Amino acid sequence: VQLQASGGGLVQAGGSLRLSCVASGGTLSSYFMGWFRQAPGKEREFVAAISWTGSSTYYADLAKGRFTISRDNAKNTVYLQMNSLKPEDTAVYYCAASPSRRIYSGSYGIGDHWGQGTLVTVSS
Repeated sequence: VQLQASGGGLVQAGGSLRLSCVASGGTLSSYFMGWFRQAPGKEREFVAAISWTGSSTYYADLAKGRFTISRDNAKNTVYLQMNSLKPEDTAVYYCAASPSRRIYSGSYGIGDHWGQGTLVTVSS
């Protein structure tokens, strides 16, 4: 499956963005999905994950109360709604499709598929 992330951009602190991740070449409903991010000079870190049906969601502490992950399997799309953005949220955001529930805890590895990333810049 190929993933295409979009929706990044420049936003002021306190603003909102909605990221989208569209899958092609496969059925998104077969995968557990997640969002990760990587800031310059830092390790990639987990943001959020969602179950096959969307009934269960998982968030890193950095995202709780501000970000919401959702999915529309009919559209083969996963979303990340980001509110109350802070300058420290500046990063490239990646979506990932995993055959394993390990993504719920922010782990990734062999068999996972990644999008190309979309840049989010939050100005102060």
